[in-house]
Amino acid sequence: MRVLFAVLALAGALAFPAAASAQSWPERPVRFIVPYPPGGNADLVGRVLAQALEQKLHQTFIIENKSGGGGVIAGQAVANSPPDGYTYFFTANGPILFAPDLVKERPYSWNKDFETVATVSFTPLIVLINQKSPINSFKEFIEHAKAAGGNTNFASAGMGSSNHLLGEYMEKQLNLKWTTVQYRGTAPAMNDLIGGHADFSIDQVNSASPFIKAGAVRALAVSSEHRWPALPDVPTMTELGYPKFVASTFTVVMAPAKTPKAVIAKLNASLAEVVRDPVVGQRIEALGSEINVLSPEKSAAFLAEESAKWTPIVRELAARQ
Repeated sequence: MRVLFAVLALAGALAFPAAASAQSWPERPVRFIVPYPPGGNADLVGRVLAQALEQKLHQTFIIENKSGGGGVIAGQAVANSPPDGYTYFFTANGPILFAPDLVKERPYSWNKDFETVATVSFTPLIVLINQKSPINSFKEFIEHAKAAGGNTNFASAGMGSSNHLLGEYMEKQLNLKWTTVQYRGTAPAMNDLIGGHADFSIDQVNSASPFIKAGAVRALAVSSEHRWPALPDVPTMTELGYPKFVASTFTVVMAPAKTPKAVIAKLNASLAEVVRDPVVGQRIEALGSEINVLSPEKSAAFLAEESAKWTPIVRELAARQ
């Protein structure tokens, strides 16, 4: 019995510092490493949250932009950081799920080298055509693509982007064939669509909305489960009979593997609390994103579902290179 009590006492002593560190966290500045240059959706959402977390937790939250390599450079930096609760990966889908499969040597795996903290925001995608196109509906678009037999040009936002992957997924599911032209981002793809050099494109609703409202492009369908408030007249793919085409660009917070669970739980709870502030919520929604902070467990389950859906397509793309 004395040995048993000694073991239990030792276990309690070992557990106490972890619990104490979670209670006192954060005791120094916290870094959110963003895999994009300043000004993008993930960067802007991260900055809104960093400011809100500073006010709640009375500590500095730093946004560190580390772009390049499709997000892999930033991902590796976080994966190799000490799991002490002071460095996080604030990223969109691509760098955490897809980019590792598009390089020769896999740099990390989302479910082995990271702990999932929380999903934060979701931005659906939208199928667009030139305003002068005779096509007026998503159904007509599919019929036109079938008749064109590969001569339809898709202006993609870049290899492995959410926009590109939805295009690949649609092509496969609908048994269609088109020519995919890769651009360096949504802006040049949009320019060529407006100029009539591409037949269609897929973009985030937030960046596409101004062009739709200005009459420069026509929206055929949105990939959200419900109609998007800013574009209430645009039908969803689900209501058009294509529920498999639900897709979005989302932001998620990841920590290095073995970061204390109690610290992760505290950050998750803090994120869930600050987004309930109407000012914070409105700032994020003004960026064209829908807020949905899931628990670490539900966030990990969501990532697993996304990985199962999109990773086979990514690996097929990697094999073509």
